[in-house]
Amino acid sequence: MIILEKCPFSVEKLKYLNLLAKSYKNINAVQSKIIDLQSVLYLPKATEHFLSDIHGEFDAFYHVINNASGVIKNYIIELFDDEMSEEEKKELATLIYYPKEKLYYLENQGKVNKEWLESTLKRLIELTRRVGSKYNTEKVKEAFPKDISYILQELIFESPENRHKDLYYKKIFSEIINMEAYEVYIIELSKLIKRFAVEHLHILGDVYDRGENAEKVMDFLINHHDADIQLGNHDIVWYGAFTGCEALIANAIRIAVRYNNLSTLEDGYGINLLPLVRFALDEYKDDPCTKFIPKGDHLESERDMLAKVHKAITVIQFKAESKIIKRRPEFKMAHRDLIYSMNKDFTKVKAYGKEYPMEDSYFPTLANGTDYTKEERAIVDKLVDSFKNSAKMKEHMKFLVEKGNIYSIYNDNLLFHGCIPLNEDGSFTVTDFMGTWLKGKELLDLLNDTVKKAFYTNENREYYNDILWYLWCGEDSPLFGKTKMTTFERYFIKDKETHKEPKNPYYYFRDDEKVIDNILKEFGVTNQIGKIINGHVPVKATHGENPVKANGKLLAIDGGFSEAYQKTTGIAGYTLISNSYGLVLATHEPLKGVDEVVENNFDITSETHFVLKYENRRRVNETDLGRALRDRINDLNDLLEAYKKGYLAEEK
Repeated sequence: MIILEKCPFSVEKLKYLNLLAKSYKNINAVQSKIIDLQSVLYLPKATEHFLSDIHGEFDAFYHVINNASGVIKNYIIELFDDEMSEEEKKELATLIYYPKEKLYYLENQGKVNKEWLESTLKRLIELTRRVGSKYNTEKVKEAFPKDISYILQELIFESPENRHKDLYYKKIFSEIINMEAYEVYIIELSKLIKRFAVEHLHILGDVYDRGENAEKVMDFLINHHDADIQLGNHDIVWYGAFTGCEALIANAIRIAVRYNNLSTLEDGYGINLLPLVRFALDEYKDDPCTKFIPKGDHLESERDMLAKVHKAITVIQFKAESKIIKRRPEFKMAHRDLIYSMNKDFTKVKAYGKEYPMEDSYFPTLANGTDYTKEERAIVDKLVDSFKNSAKMKEHMKFLVEKGNIYSIYNDNLLFHGCIPLNEDGSFTVTDFMGTWLKGKELLDLLNDTVKKAFYTNENREYYNDILWYLWCGEDSPLFGKTKMTTFERYFIKDKETHKEPKNPYYYFRDDEKVIDNILKEFGVTNQIGKIINGHVPVKATHGENPVKANGKLLAIDGGFSEAYQKTTGIAGYTLISNSYGLVLATHEPLKGVDEVVENNFDITSETHFVLKYENRRRVNETDLGRALRDRINDLNDLLEAYKKGYLAEEK
């Protein structure tokens, strides 16, 4: 009697296996891939790099990326500590950070000769081999530039101790030098070292505002091999500006003018500000606008123009916000509509249950209340058109949609920019979000979904733009994390008590291990090594504040990339490295000019130390990638069974 075995695979599964079979055509190919993936699971976990609150400071950001928060220097010490002087190690590190610039400088100094080139190339090869040792050969090869891939494979994958190829290797190096191809190899090897030193880059929000080159940071992230971003409140301003939110367009311009930084707007994104400038110079020609003089140094004529533009766009912003507050009573922000609360001659404003004298009472465009004047309406329409039709901005905002989230869970760490809204007793705040009561993870999930829909939908545009504005400054916004934004008060009310922006209780519980454990549990992070990693509020290192909180359960890594914060923080930022041994916190000094870095081998990583050491070295098997690979292996095992039992035919 013949017993027919029933096919164990569903029709849908067989369809999927048929697709998989196009990549693995026979048993040998499947077995080979299973062997490869099973082995990869036991490689060391790849290195992750965490940065927060860049605020447009591209040069400092780029340097921290180049030195991988001290990782590159540590590899140099590991390999060459005994054979190189301190100055030589610094010089090699700087060459890796800025290969083209440093090589040019050394050539002009007469230091580049055959002996230097040969030893430098060999050291770069050894470093590339070392940092690439965490990956399988296939992944390393994929990163090689195609034009010189063959030579790199010969130098990196073959053992340098191979006595049969001793003269062969020497000849490769001598030909690279003799043919003056060394610049290409030094540059490409330096790129590979940085590429392999850090596998994944996490940006914990606030790429934008204050600094001059946010668009350069975004260009870098788009071209990075593996980067993600957790959205910050300043990022949402530019995102909402692109989607056409008038209040956020005005906000983006106001902050840019306030910090005397129009380059991102005009040069980076091609935003036409001329109509606004003409309007401001005409409307406020008799107004010194002393409360609106931007920060920084400028020519007197430029200062006057910027101050007038600053005031004009600020008034437009308050008008736009007043409209949102009135049409969205569910935001519960009527008390924040202060432009509407001024008396008729604009000399007083009612706030917090009392009247305050206004520091400025010249408002020619408020004669008809908070409606735009005809001229303001025309300017706002032009600005909306300019923001929405900027090709560069569209590219960058698309990246925020595809790679950006309000929060992420990555390798057992909960990542977000601002806060998880909490009550004063440490419990989760229940928020009425457009008629639905939500808290914790549910709230952030729905907000995240709403942000993504705002990019693609053409329906309910006003609704989505209002939500984006709320995320910028609303009391229960996880990106904002404060009870109010006192922009109006800071411009117009002298009493500094009104300037205070009380933080969400989350910030008072960041040292409470029980509350932090509860947040991690809410988001499904149950691994004992799991952490919260976030930024947003600068860590005041000069006041003794510790970025490691709640017995190591929370790491706050905004120390102040932005120069505007560095007087308060005393440093130029914290960054974090997660490698197979644990978590390493890096403290950074303010960056000097790139020329000084190149000439004097100046580095900005002043200190690194472990904040968590794993008991055992962590392997790929224990990571998100490991989980994905195990799923892939299961599929391949199914394909192998299908081949062996004849459910699918092999191709020889």
